Amino acid sequence: MAATNNKAEYAASAAATITLASLASSSTLVAGRSSAEIDNSTNKYLDDWIGGKITGGTTPTANTAIEVWVIPKKSDSAYHDTFDGTDKAVTVTTREMLRAYGKLLAVIEVIATTSNVGYEFSASVADAVRTLLPAKYQLFVVHNCGAALNATGGNHVIDRKGLYSTSGG
Repeated sequence: MAATNNKAEYAASAAATITLASLASSSTLVAGRSSAEIDNSTNKYLDDWIGGKITGGTTPTANTAIEVWVIPKKSDSAYHDTFDGTDKAVTVTTREMLRAYGKLLAVIEVIATTSNVGYEFSASVADAVRTLLPAKYQLFVVHNCGAALNATGGNHVIDRKGLYSTSGG
């Protein structure tokens, strides 16, 4: 009997639906933007690589951050707190609650006051949630840069790339 080889394969990239143009700064890191729901219940990927570019606005404050969170759906019909699976402005009730149900995917350090810099990132959802990829989840982006993010929608890109396993002889 021939040995079976398991190999990791990646699906084609797909854009996450999230409107980041002119996202206001939140000094307390509670007011941000959620993405539309990302549904993994059909594809059943083992992991999603989330990555892209988020562009700062005019003269951000140095030593601040842009955060990207994973918000898993808590049940078949509901999300936590003020999330609902849609692309919209969201203010979480408290930072402590966000830490309790959300999983921090990426922290992008804003280290200069240079305007309109595109900050790239890439991270594993499975690593962030420390378990299997959720069947359904959404992303949450929040920042405390002191200035709104760049106003041009095309200057912000967040993609997902599913990881799955194949076997062959």
